[in-house]
Amino acid sequence: MIVSGSSDNTVCIWDADTGSLIRKLEGHNDFVRSVAFSHDSTIIVSGSDDKTVCIWDAVTGSLIRKLEGHNGYVWSVAFSHDSTMIVSGSSDKTVCIWDAVTGSLIRKLEGHNSHVWSVAFSHDSTMIVSGSNDKTVCIWDAVTGSLIRKLEFHDFVQSVAFSADGLHVSAHNDEGACYIWSIADLQVSKLLPVALLSPPQQFSIHQAISSSYILAIESNQIIHKTSNGQRTSLCYLPDLGSSISHHAQSGTRLAFGTEEGDIYIVVLHL
Repeated sequence: MIVSGSSDNTVCIWDADTGSLIRKLEGHNDFVRSVAFSHDSTIIVSGSDDKTVCIWDAVTGSLIRKLEGHNGYVWSVAFSHDSTMIVSGSSDKTVCIWDAVTGSLIRKLEGHNSHVWSVAFSHDSTMIVSGSNDKTVCIWDAVTGSLIRKLEFHDFVQSVAFSADGLHVSAHNDEGACYIWSIADLQVSKLLPVALLSPPQQFSIHQAISSSYILAIESNQIIHKTSNGQRTSLCYLPDLGSSISHHAQSGTRLAFGTEEGDIYIVVLHL
């Protein structure tokens, strides 16, 4: 299945094989900016300009609960990999950690000075990374909520991600520049820029899915990039006609949506 959020205030669930619409979820009162499945695919979380986070039953489509705690647009949401917690980032400059079962606010993290565009959990669910309009990347302790380290970026941070092994964290901006930092011994005791990747004419999409490579979409191509900057084109895409807004990767499939409302699914051969 694929889940998408839209400016029409709805969340849609799609069949990834046939492309057919399974159901449309209605419960938000404004633009749905971010959506995510729990890692067992039974629950969906969505964040909206209506300042709320919604939790949905992925099978029935019913609204389980609506979470209120942000004072601004909710730009990004994500599940922990054990599916027990949800993290959200907002234009109110905060990061919130929620109990995915009860919906209670566990804690609110303050450390950014502007909009929080992107949030993600490490794969062992012990750390959270957030990227902000204040040109910083924050790494947080997911258990205590303490700020472990603040990393300086050279521009607004549009997207952040952990590698699957938890040894690297990446951040990128709209211009296509991407930093990768290594995390020594999972204690964030040493952070170094492993690589700076900044090709021209790049769409705003990156995802660190391994400690050794990043997938990017640029100039209608899916590019495989290693940490030393080596680039390989995996496939060409049709003329998208608009910029890419959101993306997700699962196994060998990469799904992404455009600002025109289209959703594309690409099967990768890595």
